[in-house]
Amino acid sequence: MVGMGASAEGILEGLDDAQRAAAVALDGAVRIVAGAGAGKTRTVTRRIAYACASGEWDPTGVLAVTFSVKAAAEMRSRLATLGVDGVRAATFHSAALRQLRRVWDDVCDAPFPHVVDDGDTGRLVAVALRRTVGGDEPDRIAVRDVLAEINWAKVSLIAPGDYVRACAATGRRPPAGLDPDRFADVYEGYEREKTAHGLIDFDDILLVCCHVMEGFDEAAARIRSSIRWLTVDEYQDVSPLQHRLMTLWLDGGRDVCVVGDPAQTIYSFAGASSYDLLSFAGQFGPLRADIALNTDYRSTPQVVDYANRVLSRSPERADYLKLTSAREPGARVAHTVYATDRDEARGVAGRIARMVAGGVDPADCAVLTRVNAQQPMLRAALHEAGLRSRVRRDAGWSGGTAATLATVGLPVDGASAGMTNGAGDAVSAARGEVTISTIHASKGLEFPHVFLVGCSEGLIPYGSPPDGDALEEERRLLYVGITRAEDTLHLSYARSREGLDMGRGRTPSRFL
Repeated sequence: MVGMGASAEGILEGLDDAQRAAAVALDGAVRIVAGAGAGKTRTVTRRIAYACASGEWDPTGVLAVTFSVKAAAEMRSRLATLGVDGVRAATFHSAALRQLRRVWDDVCDAPFPHVVDDGDTGRLVAVALRRTVGGDEPDRIAVRDVLAEINWAKVSLIAPGDYVRACAATGRRPPAGLDPDRFADVYEGYEREKTAHGLIDFDDILLVCCHVMEGFDEAAARIRSSIRWLTVDEYQDVSPLQHRLMTLWLDGGRDVCVVGDPAQTIYSFAGASSYDLLSFAGQFGPLRADIALNTDYRSTPQVVDYANRVLSRSPERADYLKLTSAREPGARVAHTVYATDRDEARGVAGRIARMVAGGVDPADCAVLTRVNAQQPMLRAALHEAGLRSRVRRDAGWSGGTAATLATVGLPVDGASAGMTNGAGDAVSAARGEVTISTIHASKGLEFPHVFLVGCSEGLIPYGSPPDGDALEEERRLLYVGITRAEDTLHLSYARSREGLDMGRGRTPSRFL
């Protein structure tokens, strides 16, 4: 329902022309391509609130899905502030899990399966590896990489029996030294282990929901009856599995709004693709509205211009928005070259310490890295400079199993419940703590002062890939890191590790 104080026209106040055009396009298929800092969440929540306040939509028939628990909570909070109650805002997984629990007794006599957490899935993979490959207990890295490949296959709708053909068609190489046939056996063994114990994993939630909707008409109709208007956030990150579930929810309907940015597609390794965003008109057209939001309200012109330059050299630049800053000019983008990684860590910590001495809150500062391994040295340097820090690590691009289970009232063990991760950590940075984060884990965040470290070949782009999809994803990743900065941006790299480069030296990233 809509609060008594809500006014439809009042909800639109403060929107720019493009945001307003998106907010009033209520029926049919709508695509919103929203650049970094362009007010995407503001636009989407105002659109939903306006539709409900004007009486065009019933809030109980609205579903908005996004990719993190934090983003869903932010959407619900903003809608509540706008006087809207009853709209469901959730991740794909929590929405599907609720739907399954609602119809389960109608489609299956067995108890609802237990959803395993990340630690248990690793143990199941280890069992499958031992039984398939033999030998001693597999090492942690092998288990991690095999599980990631299984997850990729599932969200890409590749069953164990199809895996070998998929590798042959794409040239994909399995991890952990396995050939495609042996990996397919491990994958099949993992599925058998889950089934034998009455378990499903994180991706099975979506797969089972698709199966129910495809095989049980009454249950599918019951699920669809609660989804009259659908909004999908971060649409550039949908996997084939999520896209399949979305089309099953719609069942040929066209009342769907998708929001995304091709330039922020940074999860291809996990099955995400901007294909569906770019081809949305062909799949769901004719479109009711096709809106581009390219005014960046977050970053200074200096930061925005730098981000635009990074994308301007891309062979795919025609797919990317060129941003325009709405802010007054600020400080120039700074570049520093250090002798070693330790010098870089200490140099960045020293700069932040001087800023703090001048009155800057440490929580307004973030140090962004390409990989987790860069972070301990940075944290030590900040500690030496008398600064506290918090670390955000990559722990799953869609919010993490434990975070999703918690949102739907299912129990998680103490270790899982206490996890924080790159996408689902709903705890804001405490005052007085510098944030250290991978670029992946920083997506969706913003900081007044950003330090991007390790901007050299081998780190950004990671592994110095040749021209192609991998290199393009690394370019987009740097773009995401740059656009986290509001006021100041400092990029740096070190010529060598502590005496370990044997005179070869590093070169600056080709993207700079």
